[in-house]
Order: sequence, then structure tokens, then C-alpha cells
Amino acid sequence: MEVGIGVEMEVGKDLDMQDILVIGYNTRNIVCSARRAGYNVYSIDSFADSDLVKCAAGSKMFDPNEAADVMTISRERISELINSFGVDFDAIVFGSGFEMMDLTDLAFPILNNPSHVMQEVSDKEKFALKLASIGMVHPYTYHKTNIAMIRYPVMVKPKRGGGGRFNRLVENVDELNSYLDDISNMNVDVGLSVDDMLIQEFVSGVPVSVSVISTKQRAVAVAVNEQIIGIPWLTGLSFAYCGNITPYETPYEEMICEMAEDLIMELGLVGSNGVDFMLTYDGPVVIEVNARFQGSMDCVELSTGINLFDAHVKAFADELLPELQVRPAAKHFVARAIVYAEDRVLIDEKAINGLLKEPVVDIPNIGYVAYLNEPVISVLCIGNTRDDVMANIKESVCNIRDIISSKNN
Repeated sequence: MEVGIGVEMEVGKDLDMQDILVIGYNTRNIVCSARRAGYNVYSIDSFADSDLVKCAAGSKMFDPNEAADVMTISRERISELINSFGVDFDAIVFGSGFEMMDLTDLAFPILNNPSHVMQEVSDKEKFALKLASIGMVHPYTYHKTNIAMIRYPVMVKPKRGGGGRFNRLVENVDELNSYLDDISNMNVDVGLSVDDMLIQEFVSGVPVSVSVISTKQRAVAVAVNEQIIGIPWLTGLSFAYCGNITPYETPYEEMICEMAEDLIMELGLVGSNGVDFMLTYDGPVVIEVNARFQGSMDCVELSTGINLFDAHVKAFADELLPELQVRPAAKHFVARAIVYAEDRVLIDEKAINGLLKEPVVDIPNIGYVAYLNEPVISVLCIGNTRDDVMANIKESVCNIRDIISSKNN
């Protein structure tokens, strides 16, 4: 098995920037990309994985209660953590979970799309209206006030974020009411309410994403990625995000690349952004936009040789990397798969020693505890074909299951 962590890419940091802070739920891929691009990079996230710490000049971790619900962390707490580094940062970059936070009152430049733009893009209900206004195909969105008008099956999911964890396919009105009741009862634990949920037409097909780098003047599709969703040997959650495979080869490649570029420009987004599609029997359907660094970052970088962090920073200076003057071609197949816990998992020294023999990233620290359907670690493999990388991923996942099982801990 091959792992591409050591793959070198020709990059060069922006000479006006040196010290960068990344804030997100899980920042390892962004931090390590920034390090390879030549920046002094610092991190605040929920895990402080050991491979992140090796890349970072400094890192802070939210305490367990904060990490349980990143959306409730106050601006004051974030400011406190930022100030604790004692560094005059040249820029702050937000990752998943924090992309809508408004810290414009701080003295540091923010290399993300403006929070008011993020509010519109990240709210799936408002986004559906936007797509309808520009004529892009999107699943029909129902209003909860008109439950009697719903045609089943439908997908129920949070209006913002979620990673697929709270997505449910419901087949009839009884299942719908039951799930909305469950959300209402879980409100305190998960930070969601019934009003936070969206009901959409269920669309069947192959889930893919297009990674895009955009300036104010131009958008370039960097890669088409297959999304690994709800794979039973990775997670017990039917629609949980489990990783990506890059590239995804499809006759729709040119069409969805153009659609993604057009949509990013229409929304006025800058930097690294992604557009999710479902490739159905009738053609591509736009699902959502991730206006931030995406989980496919490892796969895209290793497949294309493009450093996405470097490209992101330059895009905010209205520059495209020379290698992005045209859409880059994939050089390798790369797969990243997130392994979720099947039961309570304690990572002890014995487990770490075994895990490090596998091609892994997002490596937890000794003492890390993951509960049912929480992430444990990721596997990252490179190969010449999709079959190659998936065979290697499956072999490693089997080994990891043995390593972290209760009988070995």
C-alpha cells in the first residue's frame, strides 16, 4: 500500500504572509497543506491529532464540552484562544464548522468568504431558492407547514452543516413525524431543533463533488471527486460522509465542471470552494456548495499535485497559480476513507503502534476515546486505478478494526 503524505509539490508562499492561524472542527489537512506551502501555521480545532501537531508551529484544542458542539462556542472564547498564542497573525483561515463565524472586528485579515455570503450559501433553504432563480436543477424543497403536500420518499437534513450525520431518508408521513420528534427530543444534546431541519425531494444517484479555485474574475475546476457516503464497513450511519476518491471519471465531467465554475462565480465566492452533485439517470443535480476547504483536500492535492492552500491564498490576492490557467489533469487515483467507531474505542499505546503501520492520517493521540459512530482515524492510499486504491483501503480498514477492537485494548 502506498500513502502520499510525503509527496512533494512545487509551492511558494505569499511573501507578505508568514504566520497563519487555521480554526475549524478538524484542521489537519489544511494545516499540513499550509506547512507544505511554506507557512508558519497554527491551529485551533477539536482533535489536535498527532500528525497535525507535527505540521503546526503551535496548536490549541477545544475542551471536550466545547468540541461536542462547535457551533455554540462563543466569539469571546475564540478570541481568548487566538490571543493565547501571542502571535501577530498575518491571516486567519476558517475550516469546517466555523466558516460562518464573523471575526472581522479582530485585527487579523480573514481569508474566507464574507460571513453574510456564507449565511446565504450555507443555508440550504435559501440556497435552494437561489438555484431555482438561476435555473440550476436542485432537489425540490418542501415547507414543513405543507407536510400534506409532500411526495415521498424525502430526505430530511439540517439546513446547515452536519456531515450527513443527521440526514434521514423517510418513506412516509409517520416516519417523517417520528424523526422530527426525535430531533426535538435530542435538541439539548445535538444543538438542532425542528426549525433547523430541511425536507427535500430524495434524489438517487452517484454523489460527487467538484473542487474549484476562484478569484473575483475567474473560477477553475481542479478535480471531480467521488464521495464515499454511508459505507457500512466504515460507519453505521447511512448518509455519513466517509471520504473521497479522486478522480471520478464520468461522461458528465465537462458539464459539472462548467456548472460548478459558473455557480461559484454567480455566488461571488473566492478561494477554495466545492460544489456537491448527484449524478442521476437524468443528469447532474446540484445538491449544495461548501464555501470553504473540503474534506476531499488530501485526495485532490495528491491526485493533481496542486497545493490547495497556496492556491487559496493567492486567489484572495486575485491571482491564479500558473498550473491553474487550465484545468489540471489527475496524475494518480487517491482515496481517503474515514473509519468510524463501531463501539467505544480507547486509543492506547498498543493501538497507536499498530495504527502507524497502516497508511493513516488524522492520527489520534494516546488516550483519545471515540464512541459509536464517531471518527477514529482516516486511511489515505494512492494507486493507478480506482480498484487499486479501494482494495488497499479495505485491507487497511480490516487491519484497523482488528487493532482498535475491544479484545486488543
